[in-house]
Amino acid sequence: MGAVYQGPQLALIDDLMITIQSSKLIFSGQEHHERKSMFLSNIDQVLNFDVQTIHFFTANPDFPPETAAEKLAMALQKLQVTYEFLSGRMKMNEETGRLEFDCNNAGVGFVVASSGRSLDEIGDLVYPNPGFEQLVTKTLESLSPGSHPLCIVQMTSFKCGGFAMAVQTNHATFDGLSFKHFLQNLGAIAGDKPLAVTPCNDRELLAARSPPRVTFPHPELLDLNTALGQEAQSNPNVFDNSTSDLDLKAFHLSPDDLLDLKAKANAGPTSGKARITGFNVVSAHIWRCKALSFDSEKNQERDSTLLYAIDIRRRLSPPLPAEFAGNAVLTAYATAKCGDIEEAPLSRLVETVAEGAARMTDMYARSAIDWGELNKGFPNGEFLISSWWRLGFNEVEYPWGKPKYSCPLVYRRKDIILLFPDIEDGSASSGNGGGVNVLVALPHKEMVKFESLFYKF
Repeated sequence: MGAVYQGPQLALIDDLMITIQSSKLIFSGQEHHERKSMFLSNIDQVLNFDVQTIHFFTANPDFPPETAAEKLAMALQKLQVTYEFLSGRMKMNEETGRLEFDCNNAGVGFVVASSGRSLDEIGDLVYPNPGFEQLVTKTLESLSPGSHPLCIVQMTSFKCGGFAMAVQTNHATFDGLSFKHFLQNLGAIAGDKPLAVTPCNDRELLAARSPPRVTFPHPELLDLNTALGQEAQSNPNVFDNSTSDLDLKAFHLSPDDLLDLKAKANAGPTSGKARITGFNVVSAHIWRCKALSFDSEKNQERDSTLLYAIDIRRRLSPPLPAEFAGNAVLTAYATAKCGDIEEAPLSRLVETVAEGAARMTDMYARSAIDWGELNKGFPNGEFLISSWWRLGFNEVEYPWGKPKYSCPLVYRRKDIILLFPDIEDGSASSGNGGGVNVLVALPHKEMVKFESLFYKF
């Protein structure tokens, strides 16, 4: 049961033979642009870093890459009216000590490139390929560091007629759901259609209460005792981001494996309160493997804490608009001693994972937001599960069709485990999609142990 993802049948091609054709800034199409500052919530404040996603498209004779690039550039210009912050820049408000968006219409980066490879030559799109980094533009060299765009798009054509659209955004701009809405709008506008989703840009909906009221303990957050917004200069990270001497493996769980895990969780002792979802059972299984693979003689007495993100839009009272454009996610946690994790049935671990989500009520979420008003904090745990599994980026419709595959640009991180869908899953976010791939980076000794445990369910 379960399997190490076999990966590419041939050696990965890490030189994509990229040539940059053009690089420019695209500005808002609004005739009169009013410059203003946009408030960023305490959730946004700690997400001042860039994330990259890559969307691969097969050849469409009606939309050769140069035509798709023109339509995409036009759509980006129009969308900067809808998302007025997107063409802005991050700045520090020296009076408040808070980061905010300077909506100054400084532009979105747009790069057109070509590759001397075909999609077939690149081969497997699921297994992380170091060469994919060449599909992403991270900085525009013509700009000063203080003028770094909040969004840069690179369109790379392949010699087969297919292309890749890589989007880098500052994480403070979007969470996973609002980024999907942005992509849906990008596809709609590129196809001369109305907006697919009208975004709600009011981030003050997630402002802290006055005065702040921390009414719950928050062990999932670590107080770094630095001024709010200071991460713009120092960007501290509680996770171990060293990449040396880490094995990288992708483990695959098929649809049948997921059914087996759910059946085992349902069969075990349970209170009946927990939802036996695909995410909960996969997370519980990963938690056991990760906790027990830790290289320590006293591992049994060690506390292991799993972290994962929770969308709070519908958990608040009143709920946030579903179209909220910003970060509406908080960190849920599950914690137990490794000895208990080893002895507990899967059903109990699933319940513990589910309890993390159940804990995230309106009052708890507001308490966590208020905690961020009083403290500078980051997620605090052994590892974080970052799920791209059912975000549904590969379902987004563009004039030239849906992506063949969408994925994040992957970095080796010991304390972040990624979940991402199969390439053939056309409806992953619907809950009816197929399997899931689990990307893990660990020191060799721990990876050997993790792999041996992963098969046991």
